[in-house]
Amino acid sequence: MKFRLVASLTLGVILSSTAFAQEFTRTPLPSNHPLVGTWRIELPEQKCFEEYELRTDGTKLSESGQERNEAEFMISLKPSAKGFYKWMDKITKNNGMPDCSGATTPVGHVAENFIRMHSSGSKFLLCEAEDMSSCFAEFTRKR
Repeated sequence: MKFRLVASLTLGVILSSTAFAQEFTRTPLPSNHPLVGTWRIELPEQKCFEEYELRTDGTKLSESGQERNEAEFMISLKPSAKGFYKWMDKITKNNGMPDCSGATTPVGHVAENFIRMHSSGSKFLLCEAEDMSSCFAEFTRKR
């Protein structure tokens, strides 16, 4: 299955639903939640990578090009009946440097996406909706 890679995969830049004045309460996750850990995608066309560290306290660190972000997230504890986790992400800190595509993400930016875990637990698809045809990136767990 091929996925269309968007110029930048930085959550704050490309994710589907965005808002600044949205209610947001971060989600602490149990240590055994399948999304806890560090996830990476290689972007060879841009000679770059993106990496997200999802922590049990509901915070995320991300790296893309020169950009470094900190965020709070809300992730469902279990997948929906369609097999997707809903993920909302709010940027709380940004170093102001460009990401892999040359863009920056403003503090306060909120994005909503959906994650479909691979059965191995070692990969996930990042999607705009609870629909496999909306998936645009595949991340791999970093050990």
